[in-house]
Amino acid sequence: MNSADGAGPPRSARARPGLRQLLHTWLEDGALATLASRVVNGILILLIVANVAAAVMESVPDLAKRYETLFTTIESGSLVIFTLEYLLRLWISGAHDVRAGVSPLRAPLAYALSFNGIVDLLAVLPFWLALFFPFDLRIVLVFRIFRFLKLARYSLGVRSLLDALYVERWPLFGCLVIFLGTAVLAASLMYLAEREIQPDKFGTIPMAMWWAVSTLGTTGYGDVVPITAIGKIINAATIMCALVMIALPVGLVATAFSQEIHRRDFMVTWGMVARVPLFAGLSAGEIDSVMRLLSSQTFQAGDCIVRRGEKATSMFFIASGEIEIEMEDKRERLGAGHFFGEVAVLRRARRSANVTAVKRSNLLVLDATDLHALMQRDERIAQRIGDVTRDRVGRELVTPEGDLITEELEGDATETKSQERASGS
Repeated sequence: MNSADGAGPPRSARARPGLRQLLHTWLEDGALATLASRVVNGILILLIVANVAAAVMESVPDLAKRYETLFTTIESGSLVIFTLEYLLRLWISGAHDVRAGVSPLRAPLAYALSFNGIVDLLAVLPFWLALFFPFDLRIVLVFRIFRFLKLARYSLGVRSLLDALYVERWPLFGCLVIFLGTAVLAASLMYLAEREIQPDKFGTIPMAMWWAVSTLGTTGYGDVVPITAIGKIINAATIMCALVMIALPVGLVATAFSQEIHRRDFMVTWGMVARVPLFAGLSAGEIDSVMRLLSSQTFQAGDCIVRRGEKATSMFFIASGEIEIEMEDKRERLGAGHFFGEVAVLRRARRSANVTAVKRSNLLVLDATDLHALMQRDERIAQRIGDVTRDRVGRELVTPEGDLITEELEGDATETKSQERASGS
């Protein structure tokens, strides 16, 4: 069962990446899970956490005095590393066409104006300015805490939330306008009701705005409350409006965040299915039909996914984790984005290898019955699958695209002949 993610030129024939492309892989393509990218990203994450922890502890006078040398070392080293990181990201931003429609010359500017670029700049610029200009050290301390936002680059959840906020920016802006309009209206009404009774708290509309904002925000500190009957009625009505004010943006963000997570999962699944040579060239609608038939299974480290000799009835896509294929003469490990068993779905042959989960792995499973039902529903898919299968059967060789091997073909052919003889007798 020899599985991989597709054929390609031999390693010796591939051009070695230049320094710019190599650094781009280390800093920007952490999702590729190369050892170098994991090490670089791990060091940067630990450095960010150390900075935030040091900034928090340094605000305690006793700790600041006792560990002054340690805090200074962390800050100096971090400033150099983060500055070098920012300059390298500017340089490598045009290494690949990662920003559609942006030329390599404009790529550094696109990065500098992006959210990550602005965060990276603010993480170092105030500290360099403090070396040449008098600065309030408390402001510098705030920017050290600001470095925590750099973790957004390494967190899928944070990135998804930021993307959701960006997608819903105009509806959220509309919610802000409605909130401010409601606050002004409530403050004006409370000003008319309470200005003579409590001139020190509701003597002007701007003074009443504090009560309106804290009430609509469901905080209600209790430092400013109405006394008159009409004022209490206005207060009750404002509290009722506050429920809508809070629920509206929360609902927008929650829905957008859920959609963003599903969109990312959809794109990952779509990418895995589209990479399978068996489905190469299918239209978007046809790939979507395949995706609807996928089911999810989770395997813990050490679990056996398939065993040698058992009949193959499904193919697998690795959504996350890592698996090991144990063949007679070698072992092979596959990670997220790879797949195995796609030809066995059609042949229903005997497995020629054991497949075990190296660590917790989430697999997407496509059952042979579902695939055959899909082929019966759509003649184009059936035609393409038939062409691919006939081509591989005719070649009878181990391909890097799937797990079709001679033993499986012979085993399947023997089983088919036995069935024919049984039916003839």
